[in-house]
Amino acid sequence: MTPDSATVIRQAGRRDEAALRECAALAYARYAPRIGREPAPMRADFAALIDAGEVHVATDADGRLQGFVVFRAMEAGYVLLESVAVLPGAAGRGVGRALILFCEDAARRGGAGAVRLYANEKMVENLALYPRLGYAETGRRVEDGFRRVHFEKRLTPA
Repeated sequence: MTPDSATVIRQAGRRDEAALRECAALAYARYAPRIGREPAPMRADFAALIDAGEVHVATDADGRLQGFVVFRAMEAGYVLLESVAVLPGAAGRGVGRALILFCEDAARRGGAGAVRLYANEKMVENLALYPRLGYAETGRRVEDGFRRVHFEKRLTPA
């Protein structure tokens, strides 16, 4: 499914901080009971991420936030997609997929050879989604107390 043609993806600003926190809380809340604590994106320092230019938001025709993606270029020549979240009311409309594709396009434009991401092993819906988007599992590790499954997608040049 593709997002509504009125969906706009733009860099987040400080005015988006409260909406980002709310989106993360709503999008990730269902995973907390599975994991046994809040997923890492629910505790993110959005002010610092915004200031670093690492957050982009998807908005609807009225400018309301529908979801967000956090990513950064790494010195090793890849982009780390740290988190993607979509408001429950916007789920199933292609917003998350559009945010991931936006990250991949930004990575290509920046000359990165791959996008890497990880998901908690209890987020089984995401573990099924990423391979459908071309990501291959590269490993499983415990990091910061979370059991994470790592994925990578090699990119073809733009």
